[in-house]
Amino acid sequence: MKFTDGYWMLREGVSAAYPVQVLDVAPGPGGLEIHAPTQPVRHRGDLLRGPVVTVRAHAPMPDVIGITLTHFDGEREHGPHFTVQEQPEFAPQVSYDDDHALLTSGALSVRVARGGPWRLDFLAGGRPLTGSGTKGMGIMRDARGTHYLREQLGLGVGTTVYGLGERFGPLARNGQVVDMWNADGGTCTEQAYKNVPFYLTDAGYGVFVDHPGRVSFEVGSEAVSRVQFSVADQRLTYYVIHGPTPKEILRKYTALTGRPALPPAWSFGLWLSTSFTTSYDERTVSSFVDGMRERDLPLSVFHFDCFWMRELNWCDFEWDPRVFPDPEGMLTRLKERGLRICVWINPYIAQRSPLFAEGRALGHLLQKPDGGVWQWDLWQPGMALVDFTSPAARAWYAAKLEALLDMGVDCFKTDFGERVPLDVAYADGADPERMHNYYTHLYNRTVFEVLDKHRGEGEAVLFARSATAGGQQFPVHWGGDCESTYEAMAESLRGGLSLGLSGFGYWSHDIGGFEGTPDPALFKRWIAFGLLSSHSRLHGSSSYRVPWLFDEEAVDVLRLFTRLKLSLMPYLSAAARTAHTEGVPMMRAMVLEFPDDPACAHLERQYMLGPDLLVAPVFSDEGEVSYYVPEGTWTHFLTGERVTGPRWVRERHGFTSVPLLVRPGGVIPVGAVDDRPDYAYADGVTLRVHEPAPGMQVTVPVGEVAFTVVREGPTLRATASDPGAPWALECAGRTVRAEAGTGVLSLELD
Repeated sequence: MKFTDGYWMLREGVSAAYPVQVLDVAPGPGGLEIHAPTQPVRHRGDLLRGPVVTVRAHAPMPDVIGITLTHFDGEREHGPHFTVQEQPEFAPQVSYDDDHALLTSGALSVRVARGGPWRLDFLAGGRPLTGSGTKGMGIMRDARGTHYLREQLGLGVGTTVYGLGERFGPLARNGQVVDMWNADGGTCTEQAYKNVPFYLTDAGYGVFVDHPGRVSFEVGSEAVSRVQFSVADQRLTYYVIHGPTPKEILRKYTALTGRPALPPAWSFGLWLSTSFTTSYDERTVSSFVDGMRERDLPLSVFHFDCFWMRELNWCDFEWDPRVFPDPEGMLTRLKERGLRICVWINPYIAQRSPLFAEGRALGHLLQKPDGGVWQWDLWQPGMALVDFTSPAARAWYAAKLEALLDMGVDCFKTDFGERVPLDVAYADGADPERMHNYYTHLYNRTVFEVLDKHRGEGEAVLFARSATAGGQQFPVHWGGDCESTYEAMAESLRGGLSLGLSGFGYWSHDIGGFEGTPDPALFKRWIAFGLLSSHSRLHGSSSYRVPWLFDEEAVDVLRLFTRLKLSLMPYLSAAARTAHTEGVPMMRAMVLEFPDDPACAHLERQYMLGPDLLVAPVFSDEGEVSYYVPEGTWTHFLTGERVTGPRWVRERHGFTSVPLLVRPGGVIPVGAVDDRPDYAYADGVTLRVHEPAPGMQVTVPVGEVAFTVVREGPTLRATASDPGAPWALECAGRTVRAEAGTGVLSLELD
């Protein structure tokens, strides 16, 4: 939301009131309470009119400080609210001097100038990070009289801003206008399925705006040296989170809003879908599964998209009897082949579905203010929405899913959740504007919780499209509907990296693109990218994605990269656990691993997969690719060739190759199994050590075993915490192997 007309003026019809000084500051609940008039107080007569902004500084945990701005405090509180974790035993320190009041939380402080002019500064170890100055914080009204609270935080020279959810444009947000409003807009627009009001900087801090509704961000756009955010409300809370590194900021942000659950190991294998509008029955499904097995293509999950249910009945959670007359038997037969089963669902109930009448009678469907059921004809004729603010409606919806789980379904693709209306009345009285983005949080939480209850801890996984802050707790998320083009492949990658910089640990996309049919070259390039992602799914709209329909080389490419990913599961499993315990994503923008390398600030066509593998997808038929290598000697994982940085590299790759480089000093545990994702990772593992520096010591978790690798002069030594299985150590083309029970291996280097 833009309010100004250049530096000097406001836009036509806009009025503004800005804090100009501090009238008083005193200890408040958990921090400081500040009263800031919006006009100079020169005599008592100036105290008779407002507005006055009430500012509360508080700290839920170390290195995090919250600021709450309030105009009118008598407004009725409407939900929903994000859940913010607090450390109840933690208390910030408060101090005063003649000129300032200071609240300190760990290494982060907020300092307010007593008296005037108005100034609020955030400091780390005494060093300024950001702050709100003259005409930054404000009470604004637009030409229609709508009331807004606005804040502007300073943006230092050279500071780059990231995050704000899944965004498909340039990875760096600087210069962009971003509204938090979930929409079904595909991957080629400024809209996004997953809007997260959190931004991360490379200057030692991030900012979380604790408002679930429409938050408008102007990132170095309306005011080019500030990040502005505003809400149409009487109260606004935001948190400044100190790192100092981007990884540390993510760790603290996810501690505040929730860490991702750890997906089950089987979910990291290859998923194959029926696609969306294609024609299929059990014979089709069996032909796909048999075709994969005949071609030696490991498959872990089979997904049934929309038409497993009868047309116009979405959702009734009943198999279409015309094409699936024996669903229980079919699922049993598929599971006997070692497959897990996923089915498509959404939170909408079409009028033809038997659940429409049932949900209406029980009061579980979202209502209009006059008490009637809200309906429209977009997506499904006469569709309604489940009102997930009602505990009874959530239990009703969950019970329908439990019947499918009893039948043998393992997980759900939770599609949609973005097209949520405003002219409605929620069962719990929630504000429809605040619920628009938050609706998907309740939807995905309902489904995830029923999976967790039914399948057990560590076995629940979704394939979700929409989300907001906190939604990272219910993985996995995929990038939505993209075209079958290289441009869309790049859009998807940008969206995934941006989501990772917003606290989401696991991410996927439709290999080959969703809309249209990829040509064989594009499909093969996308396979390499897809199998070097957190989760990997073959899915499309109107055409199948089995590789033999493209060409025989596509079969070979899929086999190679699927088996490569499965052999890397000891490494990927550790990266997945880090996402779960620390909030650091598996797929990492380069700036996350190399925040001190300015060349990494804007890189968006490559990424780190875990801490030690650099991936640069190929975006052309011809195989030309350019990527940046940070400092040190990196090793091509597939060929052993070395590349020394820092520099840009230009290469040409065939379809069975992709730039996949190991970081200097990286230890990559490679499993002895490459036909499934869930196995005993330490049994037969090979520790592949790359460019170990003198004195290097690295501990590598492999399943339940920790391996410590040390270089002592010309000797490379590895120690296993539990030498119960055979394992090996490899470096510079030389390998030593150990039988079970051998706890130490040594290798002499040249």
